[in-house]
Amino acid sequence: MAQAYDFLAGWFEFLNDDCDYPKWSQYFIGGLSRYGAGKKGLELGCGSGAFCRALSRAGYKMTGADRSAAMLSKAVELAAKEGVRAEFVRADAAALKTPEKYDFILSPNDCFNYIAPEKLHSAFMHVARCLLPHGLFWFDVSSEYKLRRKVANNMFCDDRDEVTYLEINRLAEGRVETDVTLFVREVELFRRYDEKHVRYIHTEEKICAALEGTGLTLRALEGHLGEEREGSDRLNVICKKA
Repeated sequence: MAQAYDFLAGWFEFLNDDCDYPKWSQYFIGGLSRYGAGKKGLELGCGSGAFCRALSRAGYKMTGADRSAAMLSKAVELAAKEGVRAEFVRADAAALKTPEKYDFILSPNDCFNYIAPEKLHSAFMHVARCLLPHGLFWFDVSSEYKLRRKVANNMFCDDRDEVTYLEINRLAEGRVETDVTLFVREVELFRRYDEKHVRYIHTEEKICAALEGTGLTLRALEGHLGEEREGSDRLNVICKKA
């Protein structure tokens, strides 16, 4: 079975067209301005680059980083198609190293759910080293509520003319294991692709504990798009480097 996003990369934004990327991007743009972030940013776990493109259009100098070569290829393709100038590089969020430092590092849409709990502290340390003094680190995770109550031991399907998406989720100890199957139309047949995802359940308490001693100071915890955290599908964690 393929690794996460080997095949899904080409269809990720297409299948997530209901998540309202423009509204979600404006939430980040407004927050970056409110916290006084500079203009040089890195999107960590950028995927196909939706937020990178939105922030670039808003006047930020953006670099997108992702571990998936397939996602980066799609990000480059979409940025060129939309005439957006952004750089894309391959990097591992769990052990981030960059040749330059940034005013802010943004990591939306579950990137840190893919990092095991025992690696969180080290990952945060690496992020801090890649930030300029007083730089902002803003990441989110799918919340414990969402993963345990909505996703775990559940199945989701999206059937369209071009592609059919099937997702089967199982709750394991501290994580959700997901088998993804794509049936992609190729002329008069559908070709099947399979890949496996593992998302770890990170509680607020464990995230805050992992941030200790990293040089990153917690500034705010928010639910999705700034809503109340209780019962929200997403937890936003906003930190500043000393």
